[in-house]
Amino acid sequence: MDQPTCVFATVLPAPDPDLKEKRLVTDRRTPHVAPRARELQVTGTAELRSPADRASVRVCVSSSKESVNEATDSVSRRIDYILQCVRTHGINNEDVLVRKFLHREEDQYHMNAEVTVTFSDFTKMELVCRLLLEKLDKSVIVGLPQYFYSPECLNHLRRRVCASAVENAKQKASDMGQILGQTLGSPLLIVEEEMREVHNENNASEHGSLTPLPSIPSSTAFSRVSITFNIRDRTGKTL
Repeated sequence: MDQPTCVFATVLPAPDPDLKEKRLVTDRRTPHVAPRARELQVTGTAELRSPADRASVRVCVSSSKESVNEATDSVSRRIDYILQCVRTHGINNEDVLVRKFLHREEDQYHMNAEVTVTFSDFTKMELVCRLLLEKLDKSVIVGLPQYFYSPECLNHLRRRVCASAVENAKQKASDMGQILGQTLGSPLLIVEEEMREVHNENNASEHGSLTPLPSIPSSTAFSRVSITFNIRDRTGKTL
């Protein structure tokens, strides 16, 4: 007698007609992530030094007389000569400051005045000081120059040292690319990681001089930058 035959079947649920559409919507919403380009990150440093670009000189004038007019007139004549001298040498009015003070002690009137001149040309400063001493002699006191930095000088120094650090970083990256057989693409990120300044006061008495001479101080700026470049193959295609 033949054995009965058994048949097993599984009834699947009807497909959801919206499933395909949902799947398409999901695929469209998933962003395509491009492979990240190969990068080269380097650091570059630079150090630059710049001397002070400004100097101020004080010229003092005084007079002691028995009358106010005599004291003030004596000082005014010398101040007028000082102002004429600095203007003749191209010094602007905003770089000249005049201060006066009159007081009395017993029967004497004392007039004290001070003219402060700011120079950007140190050769011109030496010439003006010499002329004042030659013409006015002991009737004036010409002080030693006081050197300092203008804001423009320090800003220019910071920009120069930062640009030099960037150039050094670019050259380093280019050299590394040549070793690897690649060329550099465009920079992706530039960061200045460090910027510092050191103001140096030079030694005033050099070469064993008995009379200290004023020396020009200098400022040293240091910059370190980090730059990330794309690496391209020799055909110009980004890897």
